[in-house]
Amino acid sequence: MGPVATLTDRPLTLTERMPAQRDPDSLYEAFTAWAQDQGLALYPAQQEALLELVTGSHVILSTPTGSGKSLVAMAAHFVALAQGRRTYYTAPLKALVSEKFFALVAAFGSDNVGMMTGDSAVNPGAPIICCTAEILANIALRTGGGVAEQPGHPDDPVVPGDDAVGQVVMDEFHFYADPQRGWAWQVPLLELPRAQFLLMSATLGDVTFFADDLTRRTERPVAVVTHTERPVPLTFAYAVEPLHELLEELVTTRRAPVYVVHFTQAAAVERAQALMSMNVASREQRDEIATELGDFRFGPGFGRTLSRLLRHGIGVHHAGMLPKYRRVVERLTQKGLLKVVCGTDTLGVGINVPIRTVVLTSLVKYDGVRMRHLTAREFHQISGRAGRAGYDTVGEVIVLAPEHVIENRKLLERAGDDPKKIKKIVRKKAPEGAVNWTDKTFERLRDAPPEPLTPSFAVSHAMVLNVLARPGDPVEAMKHLLLDNHEPESARGRLVRQAVNVYRSLRAAGVVERVPRAGGRGSTVRLTVDLPPHFALNQALSPFAFAALDLLDVESPTHALDVVSVIEATLDEPRQVLAAQANKARGEAVAAMKAEGYDYDERMAALEDVTYPQPLAELLQAAFATYRTTNPWVADLELSPKSVVRDMVERTMTFPEYVSYYALDRTEGVLLRYLADAYRALRQTVPEESRTEELAELVEWLGEVVRRTDSSLLDEWERLRNPLDDDGAGARVDTGTEDVAKPITTNARAFRALVRSALFRRVMLAAREDYQALGALDGADGWDADAWAAALDPYYDDHDAIGIGPDARGPQLLIVTERRDGDGARWEVRQLLDDPAGDHDWRIDAVVDLAVSDAAGDVVLRVTAVGPL
Repeated sequence: MGPVATLTDRPLTLTERMPAQRDPDSLYEAFTAWAQDQGLALYPAQQEALLELVTGSHVILSTPTGSGKSLVAMAAHFVALAQGRRTYYTAPLKALVSEKFFALVAAFGSDNVGMMTGDSAVNPGAPIICCTAEILANIALRTGGGVAEQPGHPDDPVVPGDDAVGQVVMDEFHFYADPQRGWAWQVPLLELPRAQFLLMSATLGDVTFFADDLTRRTERPVAVVTHTERPVPLTFAYAVEPLHELLEELVTTRRAPVYVVHFTQAAAVERAQALMSMNVASREQRDEIATELGDFRFGPGFGRTLSRLLRHGIGVHHAGMLPKYRRVVERLTQKGLLKVVCGTDTLGVGINVPIRTVVLTSLVKYDGVRMRHLTAREFHQISGRAGRAGYDTVGEVIVLAPEHVIENRKLLERAGDDPKKIKKIVRKKAPEGAVNWTDKTFERLRDAPPEPLTPSFAVSHAMVLNVLARPGDPVEAMKHLLLDNHEPESARGRLVRQAVNVYRSLRAAGVVERVPRAGGRGSTVRLTVDLPPHFALNQALSPFAFAALDLLDVESPTHALDVVSVIEATLDEPRQVLAAQANKARGEAVAAMKAEGYDYDERMAALEDVTYPQPLAELLQAAFATYRTTNPWVADLELSPKSVVRDMVERTMTFPEYVSYYALDRTEGVLLRYLADAYRALRQTVPEESRTEELAELVEWLGEVVRRTDSSLLDEWERLRNPLDDDGAGARVDTGTEDVAKPITTNARAFRALVRSALFRRVMLAAREDYQALGALDGADGWDADAWAAALDPYYDDHDAIGIGPDARGPQLLIVTERRDGDGARWEVRQLLDDPAGDHDWRIDAVVDLAVSDAAGDVVLRVTAVGPL
């Protein structure tokens, strides 16, 4: 892949094409010429949108998936940059914001593009900013449309202020109707009257309200571009044959790749496994898949499952998978090697896969509250992924009938024309209480336009504080926000009451005060404190974590783990992991209570108090309550004490072991993202005075765990911290192969932590006298269960237990001697046992071969002795 041309790489050419820099014709010609250089011919809808953008109109772009909305967004940024206006791109997901950031850096150069996602900020002063919708909403609340004054003459340059918002590109604008997050899509429309808007989605429905409202607020024309003709037209069908028969027909008639849509991750995996009996791929195709996979490293657990599925020609793709697994599925599908991919209704969020046919296995989903039919918007969002521009002349959407309908049809087919057999058929019914769907449901969704977007506005402490921090009269600004929003008149009273309650709490905390208005016309409100830098733009609880670290004793043997617990309490909850921890804890509690003779009712009552581990919860909750009284901007947030990183450390488990222990095979991607977030937060938040050597080693270990499992999450973070050069140097080219990891021993501190963990795992098993597990670890080296028992029995003759607490895992009980001789480099390691008397006169000795460990990508440790010193 050659270097990507950039819009700012050829300033002379652009200057020649638009000498006045704001002339619409020149801007239009300059961009279309650039697009042509990229091999892109603009569709009519793109041309229309570009014409409206260069003439200063707002644009509402409601065109089907695959119709090139991203190119229109690129054009909007180009126009704004040429006119000296600061332009913002917003999306609902951090991953999509990050993806767009790299695309815009490649097109405009790194100096011109920045990004803010809440936990990352890169070049935030750039003229083009990629951010989540919430980030822009908070900027809009604080600035109130604070765009720099426009120049007096159209040829004069525009120099935007730090907070100027001259243009907003809102992608996936249908999120405006999201009950929890919709406020962030509405606020910029209310608070940025001098900005130009480009609102984009494939499923907007009737947008008359938005066009009229934008015109009223901004006195700027609004162009609604709603071309419904897809570059690749769709056909729709309702199928009543079994899925495996349908898929065989689609594959044999060259209507693949087929994406089979499910509404849970578990259902997608189960379906893929059920399809293993099908002949999806020929022997030759399976050989091609094996060749393409090459030496791709599949981990244990789900990795082994995915490897079997892929080699059979079946893919799985959902957000719970490791990123490297999703990428390999995408790569194989793009090369035409996977004919069937089973995934969720999100189509893998950001999936880059050419799909010929979409098969929906249901028209019912659980929305977090109840089972319900899909909305027309959801149906069309999913359907829109069928058909590949440049590959297909048509895309197909097929909806599968409910299982009982398909079974009844099979019974009728077996009965043939025999009236007696037909009469004897006992027709199956939908499961009792289930939400059913029929061909009429399908037809209704197929023919219905997306539902009108409904507003979802709410008042929070952060919203009120941002408005109070803006220039001018904040009371009048708040009135405007509460009384001239998109909510119906009947709902605005509720919003006013919410704002009054927030104001009272802020005044009680001494954060705001009433002051006379200038000129003596009544009173207004002002802040008595300065809001933190980048308030509401970065991790909201990071300042609390920073303050809470002062509560810890740096001399405590648990200090490093306690720091981890403080940071973990401020991170988003990995719900699937916490649920698995709670289930495991309840199972262990039930077993213990049964052994102690508790009856059923007593067990059930006791289980109500059993949940996932929450270390330091009492200390942190008390500290947070105090912090909230003096920092009321966190009043809408909740602290979440939990233990995932700490639990992994205390159990001395590797990533695969932890996944296996909690049965997280199908959601290991969730665990990995959480570990990566924890690693970044530990790197960014913990001050030097809290960074002990033990904590530094733990952080290095955590980074190595994430990197060894799937390096892409940390690689992307490093790329964000060091974006591409203006000439595109350093751009990562996706070769379709797995990233090559550095040798595991390269980072000596991280490797030492891995060795410590491996040795202490044996200490913990020895403390439980679990000789079978010890034998499983070391039997190949002659240390089977009997050998371990024989070695440790004398210890238990003299001592009652082996300690496994903080002192036992401390650095003073691990001795590492580095050796280098004719046999190569090795570490000789000794783990002293923490006996009750504190004599520390028993040890486990082992040798770690560095070259062998590098080759294996993991610690290769050989126990050499167990016994007294």
